[in-house]
Amino acid sequence: MSVVMTRLRALEVPPSRLATWARRIAVFALAVAALAVLIERADLLEIVPVLFTFGAALALSILAVVLALASFVVLWNNGGQGFAQALTAVLIGAGLLAYPGYLAYAAKGLPPVTDITTDPIDPPRFEVVARLRPPNRSLYPGLAVAQLQKEAWPDIEPLLVSVSPKAAYDGAMTVITKRKWRVVDAQAPLPNRDGHIEAIARTPIMGFRDDVVVRIRPTREGAKIDIRSASRFGTWDFGTNAARVLTLLDDVDDAATPEKPEREERPKLAPKASAKPGQGGKR
Repeated sequence: MSVVMTRLRALEVPPSRLATWARRIAVFALAVAALAVLIERADLLEIVPVLFTFGAALALSILAVVLALASFVVLWNNGGQGFAQALTAVLIGAGLLAYPGYLAYAAKGLPPVTDITTDPIDPPRFEVVARLRPPNRSLYPGLAVAQLQKEAWPDIEPLLVSVSPKAAYDGAMTVITKRKWRVVDAQAPLPNRDGHIEAIARTPIMGFRDDVVVRIRPTREGAKIDIRSASRFGTWDFGTNAARVLTLLDDVDDAATPEKPEREERPKLAPKASAKPGQGGKR
């Protein structure tokens, strides 16, 4: 009889209000984060309101986790229902916070550089895409940034191929098309003109727009390929542009010269400061 009465009392005790609100706020934070990603990928608004929206989702996630932890303490001391709701809030909140936490870890030891190029002395220029970039973000930031790049990613350098400039251009276009970047300008190389490709790349998670330009110049032995990748906003890209340039160099090399002998694989993105292979965030 006493066992039955105990069960009835447990059923009559309402769930913890802290746990209930923690779950509600966590679910709302998840919806806000999804809305931010949807807005950016659909090009409904510029990046500033998107970042504010995503930042609000992170703040709500922190609040949800704090409330959930507080509810665990109350439930442990006083008993009652709400453990499942609090656990749900922790899982959702931690899941949302894990992404910026990973970016912060990936940025450790990386310089505050958002404009990466294989030729900092004469970098490929943004022309058509310059109209889409914020004012003063189309010019290369200068040799101070080039020095930071050289210290962190010494393997970023021009690609020399022993094929015709047209073959190099076709190889670059093949790679860019395969990656489904939006090409906004493309000019095949001519005897008196460099080949030039401008495209807009999207980061894999948030869908932020980064701009890429590829320049193909003739050389005595074939062609020289220079690449530049730059973010439109911000002062930190978590290594995204450097990783993009390195992988693009490898892919264009393979596409432009498919019949050449096996080459040594280019070292992965590894800043000297951290010496961790493969480091680079996915925004």
